[in-house]
Amino acid sequence: MDGSVLGRVWGIIRSVAMYHAIPGRHRRMARFYAEFLGPGDLGFDIGAHVGSRVRSWRRLGARVIAVEPQPDCLRVLRLLYGRNRAVEIVAAAVGAVPGTATLSVSSRTPTVSTLSDEWIDEVSADRRFARVHWDRGVEVPVTTLDALIATYGEPAFCKIDVEGFERKVLAGLSRPLRALSFEYLPAAHGEALDALAQVEALGDYRYNYSPIETMRWASESWLDGSELRQLLERFRPSGRSGDVYARLPTLA
Repeated sequence: MDGSVLGRVWGIIRSVAMYHAIPGRHRRMARFYAEFLGPGDLGFDIGAHVGSRVRSWRRLGARVIAVEPQPDCLRVLRLLYGRNRAVEIVAAAVGAVPGTATLSVSSRTPTVSTLSDEWIDEVSADRRFARVHWDRGVEVPVTTLDALIATYGEPAFCKIDVEGFERKVLAGLSRPLRALSFEYLPAAHGEALDALAQVEALGDYRYNYSPIETMRWASESWLDGSELRQLLERFRPSGRSGDVYARLPTLA
């Protein structure tokens, strides 16, 4: 087995261990997402990776559309959920328009594989990415959120975690959803603010923030866009990533 294959195997093993093998993680995650999803609800997992959200959402009785372009991650998803009738695995990326694109893959750290060359340039200046290498490109199909909604229905919740491609994903959405989330990375602060502006243009949302994998809210109350920007500025110096959550006022 050559070094490139070993790197891919190690990367997937690391991801599976990180997202599936930590005791109690999925129970905490299910409690957290119960604010957004319940039995029979539909969830879109955009950037499903190895399916940690899929597992937690199924605990809640939700149906899941798991969208993932990485071939190695797709193998894991199919192994874990391929026979689950409540899970639809979509082998594609999501963007502004349908088509194809080149996915830059980091074999040893597949969580940071991305469709955005600009994002790679931006985060590469951060010391936390000093050992990350995007070592191969994979041509992948691209769909849109509007196309997914036309096929599967409107989700009660949509998670977007696509490493700097969030703006393009949101550009393919023409209607407000009940609730959604997108990743915040301090090293790409401007990208997150652009994504926030797109969400604001979709509807009158309220916002909160959860530091990475804590499954806890950073604010006791839901915020408007200006207040969320101030909150992110407080987290920015720590360099710790997380997720911005947006929901319509009727749910806040």
